[in-house]
Amino acid sequence: MKKISMLFALVSFILVGCQEGATGQAGGKLDPKDFQTALQKETNPQLIDVRTPGEFADGHIAGAVNMDINSGAFQQGMSSLDKSKPVFVYCLSGGRSSSAANSLRQAGFKTVYEMPGIIKWRNEGLPLETGNNAAPQEATGMSMDAFNKLVAQKEYVLVDYNAVWCKPCKILAPIVEKIADERKDKMVLVKIDADENPALLQQMGIDAIPVLQLYHNGKKVWENRGLIDEAGILKGTGL
Repeated sequence: MKKISMLFALVSFILVGCQEGATGQAGGKLDPKDFQTALQKETNPQLIDVRTPGEFADGHIAGAVNMDINSGAFQQGMSSLDKSKPVFVYCLSGGRSSSAANSLRQAGFKTVYEMPGIIKWRNEGLPLETGNNAAPQEATGMSMDAFNKLVAQKEYVLVDYNAVWCKPCKILAPIVEKIADERKDKMVLVKIDADENPALLQQMGIDAIPVLQLYHNGKKVWENRGLIDEAGILKGTGL
């Protein structure tokens, strides 16, 4: 009986240990509405916007603190956060917030939530603050009418949705520029900055970058979301 009790205790200890190991770090990626719900459950949520100050001023989630991950602000700001409480991070499309979340976990934060980005948040019709005022963000950038005229300007138009901070976009840039230059007699390359055209991206249903679209005589005939090499573009577009 004593041996059985000891065995039961040992098994219980192992199970508890396994459970603690499995739940040592909580959180994860949430879609915008679940992210908002999780935020609302916290009295004073630690909400971090890891974009640039300019992006932050153009539109951010209420209550967010700006800690640019590409500057010293993020590393400095981490020291002011409570590791025992959940941390919520987001950027424009998920790349920078993923890096920030990994850094937080490595630093010992137990519960870190990531949100795919402001693009998806905006596409869900969720509220943003601009500057220091709790006012809805106004539509800025290119209109849909202007876009339609732009993609009809030549036989082929290759549209590159990008942002200056986006690493995959920087890798893709010389590839699409080379393709466009080699076919400049019949094609033009149009670059659209995601930060400067939030309303257009929402209308186009684009919630992450980079995105490439090929238009033929004003009609979209091909699209790719994410990084792609030259061979993939040429095969997909048939150029």
